[in-house]
Amino acid sequence: MDSPKKSRKALKKYDDMSKMKLSEFSFDVPHELIAQHPTENRDEARMMVINRKENKIEHKLFKDIINYFDDGDVMITNNSRVFPARMYGNKEKTGAKIEVFLLRELNRESLLWDVLVDPARKIRIGNKLYFGDDDSLVAEVIDNTTSRGRTLRFLFDGDYDEFKAKITELGETPLPKYIERAVEPEDEARYQTIYAKVEGAVAAPTAGLHFSRELLKRLEIKGIDFAELTLHVGLGSFRTVEVEDLTKHKMDSEQVIIPEKCADIVNKAKRNKKRVCAVGTTTMRAIETSVSTEGMLKPFDGWTNKFIYPPYDFSIADSLITNFHQPLSTLLMMISAFCGHDLMIEAYKTAIKDNYRFYTYGDVMLII
Repeated sequence: MDSPKKSRKALKKYDDMSKMKLSEFSFDVPHELIAQHPTENRDEARMMVINRKENKIEHKLFKDIINYFDDGDVMITNNSRVFPARMYGNKEKTGAKIEVFLLRELNRESLLWDVLVDPARKIRIGNKLYFGDDDSLVAEVIDNTTSRGRTLRFLFDGDYDEFKAKITELGETPLPKYIERAVEPEDEARYQTIYAKVEGAVAAPTAGLHFSRELLKRLEIKGIDFAELTLHVGLGSFRTVEVEDLTKHKMDSEQVIIPEKCADIVNKAKRNKKRVCAVGTTTMRAIETSVSTEGMLKPFDGWTNKFIYPPYDFSIADSLITNFHQPLSTLLMMISAFCGHDLMIEAYKTAIKDNYRFYTYGDVMLII
């Protein structure tokens, strides 16, 4: 049994973590380390391996991940598929060019969408926007939701499948703004995991971008099981936190579907004391949204606005694959909670010193 002195020390450490502030997640990423293109081969990105138990950092390639998992271990993947959410239209009368970022469909029958517009100051309720060289798609602004947010009603002469085909034709791959170049043809495939199936995300679950078909096959041959869930990534995941007191930050809601099959695969591994790895912070947030009182994964179909920051006890996964994230982001705070703050800071300092590539198209870390 712990001595009272040791217990008080542990409680003090927990209390200190519970008072963590936004400023503790601030650091500078050199501009040249922000990846503008993916690696030539998906599975040859550099991989930093962080061993929490041994407080050790190793440097590998992503394809070496096969050496850290054995027969019966499970990787949980997010099969959400990105749709071409960024469109450009022209405002009626003035012809001003307006960027429209489709966030989510609000009503299928009425073709109502939640969007962001830029520049927003020019877009008011009642304005019409025209898309395509032939103006074959028109949208009317029917509500202001935030400073940049609007609700659009699309006016389209055709059925729903024709409408979706039209916005897919007119839209482009929604690369993040820190990728400072025009969208290229290869982005359509590379800004998508190879196992993406269920359309609905406006940003890729980036940790999964590193899996190649060959690596997946090798992992399956070794006996690693894969469990699929869906979390449709919204822009809220990448919004930086702006309040010093982390408890005051509100996450945007994102749609989550955890099928029974996924829960069964994960729970079998847990019962057999096998390793369970979450592929990405989106997957981790999804599984932590639906935990039984016995610490098992429950099937789920709904929405989550779960915000994970230190201190936090994780219930399902004991390892995590994740990219290198932006300072002040909710994703970084989850990594801190999982990795331990001091070890995470050391890892990020090492990544910058060793020229790891950051963000969406960058390198990857495995935390075990």
